[in-house]
Amino acid sequence: MLRLLMYLVPLALTIFAFIDCLNTPEDEARHLPKIAWVFIILLFWIVGPIAWLAAGKVRTPPANGRTPSEWHRNHRAQFVAPDDNPEFLKSLAEENKKDESLLKDWEADLRRREEELRRKERGEEPKGE
Repeated sequence: MLRLLMYLVPLALTIFAFIDCLNTPEDEARHLPKIAWVFIILLFWIVGPIAWLAAGKVRTPPANGRTPSEWHRNHRAQFVAPDDNPEFLKSLAEENKKDESLLKDWEADLRRREEELRRKERGEEPKGE
């Protein structure tokens, strides 16, 4: 079992370094062109992958978070209570204006109809006809 592990660990390291090298943008490969790193990783079985992981790639965190976890960490939606949310308060004010104008229209229509009923009760002719 230990003998098998002696071959599997370097093979896994080589596969990991090879895939990492292929997925790395050309401008992030250090010291050598990317194609040279691919050959080094594949030809020098144990030393090549270790060299790639140690010196072949820029290992600083990317700016503005390239990974989804970093993006979510920096762009969390923060809860704002409705009474502190200016957009919500503005929408309430707009709805209030609409409701008030509708109510004024209904009141004017009601007054007009009441006036027509009073005239009919008195026997007067309606104004509009």
